[in-house]
Amino acid sequence: MKRSYKNIVLVLAVFVILITGIVALVINLKSRENKHYTVVASNFASYDFARAVTGDATEVKMLLKPGAEAHDFEPTPEDIIDIKNADLFVYVGGESEEWVEKILESNNISPDKTLKLMDEVDLIEEEGEMEYDEHIWTSPKNATILVQKIANKLTKINPQKTDKYTDNANRYIERLNRIDEGFRNIVSKADKDELIFGDRFPFLYFIREYGLKYAAAFPGCSEQTEADAATIARLIDRAKATNAKVILKIELTSDKIAKTIAEATGATVMEFSAVHNVSKGDFENGVTYADLMERNIKVLEEALK
Repeated sequence: MKRSYKNIVLVLAVFVILITGIVALVINLKSRENKHYTVVASNFASYDFARAVTGDATEVKMLLKPGAEAHDFEPTPEDIIDIKNADLFVYVGGESEEWVEKILESNNISPDKTLKLMDEVDLIEEEGEMEYDEHIWTSPKNATILVQKIANKLTKINPQKTDKYTDNANRYIERLNRIDEGFRNIVSKADKDELIFGDRFPFLYFIREYGLKYAAAFPGCSEQTEADAATIARLIDRAKATNAKVILKIELTSDKIAKTIAEATGATVMEFSAVHNVSKGDFENGVTYADLMERNIKVLEEALK
């Protein structure tokens, strides 16, 4: 009788433990379902890629203010708190984002919660420099890789949204592949292969991807904004030698240098976006990296005529 009683107690204890475990599991799953996931991104390109992957499943915040100069960014205390609290922090890396590593180290932020995009693609050294060019996203081919890497990272963080992240990433990658094809078609049919930039030049990955040449007022994203007479004369000579019909400038910068070259050569000034950032108006209207690259396709067609 005593043994039967003990057996019943043991069975009940096991049953209670099982039920408790199941209830805890269900509560945990429900908690994960209801968790408000957030992604913080350092610049517009990284923000847009994360936004494309997450859709409405995850909140995405861009640290860089719309219309601001990307290379002058300094994080505020609020930005640092956002980075610490984010489920994923996506950043590019490189010289312009040297501040990131200090924040990650000083706040003991786990590598599981960060994604450095420069670690995910093949890098190119800046011309005349020993450092790697950080403008990796200017190649649409690189952009497809980065979108996929963000999707992979997010599925580990929030596996319940795997299908959504995967589907969103695939759709955006398809669009990026069409953009890549658009650039290649223009380059393959063009009579010219050189672009003239009356501005800085953050397009090394783009140029290498499509086999183009270039002349620019300043290398990379130089802090210089005023070109000397010799630089302007050199660009005017190149524009005349190549019969350039378009002089290019990048977004959110002065067109003064480009206009000077254009006036001396009878060319037109057009903007070729490096997608560092967007204007406040474009941001509020939901303009994407893909939208800007599709604009660039039309500009490239004109520039290579």
